[in-house]
Amino acid sequence: MKPITLTYMKQRTILREASIKGKSLHTGEEVNLTLKPAPENHGIVFRRIDLIGKPELKSTIDHVDDLVRSTTIAEGNAKVHTVEHILSALSGSGVDNVIVEMDASEPPILDGSAKHFVNLIQEAEPIEQEAEREYFELKEPISVTRGNSSIIALPHDGLRITCTSADDRGIHTQHLSIDIDYESYLAQIAAARTFTIYEDIEELLKLGKIKGGSLDSAIVIKGDKIVSKEPLRFKDEFVRHKILDIIGDIVLLGKPLKAHIVAVRPGHALNADLTKTLREKMIAKGKIARGKASKTQTIDAHETSLDIRRVLDILPHRYPFVMVDRVLEIISDDELIALKNVTINEPYFTGHYPGRPVMPGVLQIEAMAQATGVLLLKRLTLGDYRIAFLMSVDKVKFRQAVEPGDSIEIHVKLIKVRSKKIATAVASCKVGGKTVSQAELMFMLVDADD
Repeated sequence: MKPITLTYMKQRTILREASIKGKSLHTGEEVNLTLKPAPENHGIVFRRIDLIGKPELKSTIDHVDDLVRSTTIAEGNAKVHTVEHILSALSGSGVDNVIVEMDASEPPILDGSAKHFVNLIQEAEPIEQEAEREYFELKEPISVTRGNSSIIALPHDGLRITCTSADDRGIHTQHLSIDIDYESYLAQIAAARTFTIYEDIEELLKLGKIKGGSLDSAIVIKGDKIVSKEPLRFKDEFVRHKILDIIGDIVLLGKPLKAHIVAVRPGHALNADLTKTLREKMIAKGKIARGKASKTQTIDAHETSLDIRRVLDILPHRYPFVMVDRVLEIISDDELIALKNVTINEPYFTGHYPGRPVMPGVLQIEAMAQATGVLLLKRLTLGDYRIAFLMSVDKVKFRQAVEPGDSIEIHVKLIKVRSKKIATAVASCKVGGKTVSQAELMFMLVDADD
């Protein structure tokens, strides 16, 4: 097996699937977790196989939902709790592209560290891919604060973390500065277990947290005493676990980071603040596309269908306003068929109408518009990043009600495109082969920055 470091230049995935099972910390559920290989530029994606449609959630700061004693990501009705340990292990092991498949909403807590996840990754065997790995290199200092907690990030050629961990009484203050690479992560960080203050346990239970917690998966601090089933693995195990969490939380940046992070009493909310600020810097520096097309924001000539991840790459819409679940077939540059599955979980059914849920006609038009937007953006080339704005709707007809359980096939055909700025299309929605609505749509393509 080749050695792994966090400074390699190529992206990595895993050679084979590997699985682990155990109890989740906060939900208390039994969960099976499987790591699966993923292609280049895929990133780390969680897949909930216990939910209808097996929804996938990309590990980005935009999807962060809850930060009470753990990091939760969510998209639509799908959530994954306590992602920081598995993300930390993947980052520490130098894995860029992987599918994390689970049959519950939270990874197993195991012993409260990342050690078992690192072992699982080594069992799956990280392998190098062809694509280059792109780092975000911080060029100027930034800082975030919350009360008496703070983080400063400084320019640095590599990843160094300097951290001070302390409780309100100052009894267990610990400090550590460490350069993070594969060897140091494995030997000095991965095995550090999570911990909690004894007085916090009752409040966490009231919040519906730590239902699966025990001394098998955490260290408890009670006054000046340490309650643990085994001796401390490091004399400064608490600060090492804080560093483990920081590494996991900054994975949500979307790219590996080169910086020196100096943290005082960090927590997940503060880590998220740092990651959001770093992401803003990435956007400002042009490290991710804003006003420019990235590789994923155009449709390659060989692509004849698009899954939900690719749809979200191309369209600017997000929950609860994504009206295209999949592009079934790209027939040509001027024609495609898309899919929208209508479920009772759609937020608009609460009021439209109670006792007789019917999909609003205006949202059927929106589904046609979004499908047309995908087709229009297929015509763009790299560096020509635009957004399709709906300008007018004509010849609209609604023929049949659309109800929960229906699958809408959205048929779109471009009939006129003028100088990459104005386009007209005819579109229809079909359920079971029958047309339920149709319209003629006009769009204007504008630069994203405008």
